[in-house]
Amino acid sequence: MRTLNRISVYILKRYLLLFLGLSIMAFGVAFSIKAELGTSPISSVPYVVSLFAPLTVGTATILMHCVFILLQILILRRQYHPIQLMQLPVAFFFGYLTDFGVWAVQGISCSAYWQQWIVCFIGILLVATGVSLEVKAGVVVLAGEGVVLAICKAFPKIKFGYMKVGFDVTLVVMACVLSFVFIGHLEGVREGTVAAAVLVGLIAKRIGKVLERWNLEKE
Repeated sequence: MRTLNRISVYILKRYLLLFLGLSIMAFGVAFSIKAELGTSPISSVPYVVSLFAPLTVGTATILMHCVFILLQILILRRQYHPIQLMQLPVAFFFGYLTDFGVWAVQGISCSAYWQQWIVCFIGILLVATGVSLEVKAGVVVLAGEGVVLAICKAFPKIKFGYMKVGFDVTLVVMACVLSFVFIGHLEGVREGTVAAAVLVGLIAKRIGKVLERWNLEKE
């Protein structure tokens, strides 16, 4: 019974850590949107879609993640593990939190360019922190990362790092195309997008090294 309780507490800690990471990441996305210097690559498509479709950023994010889950199933087929369907409730949680974050930061003023960069860097730091906590939790990844992992599993010769970069670039290109086709000019992809693409991974790696000292099993 004691062992069972320990396992239950251990799993609970990991899911609480995951939800904390998702919450922080969602607010990071909200800050990047508020800065108006371009969102992170993974949020670029939902943001652009929200500008021309009757959808919020969060709702567009949920729909995009549903497509990503379907892609994983099509890629892996019999190799697809049903536990990965946990990405679906995670997507809804993340999407709704993103909308809440956008609402919560709407009162922040950043009219000057340097103020926009401050808000942008706050967003980058929050996204990186959220990613680090998500990785530390180790229970389920967001559907976007799930697609990258699925492709790497189906094609073992492709390294995760290269595939992740290619995936992010593809999303940014899609955001640009959607922006020009449906809005008539570029939206959602700017210098802040490049900064996020470069810095989020680097910062997350540093934070991850700090989190390595935290042993969930012993607490």
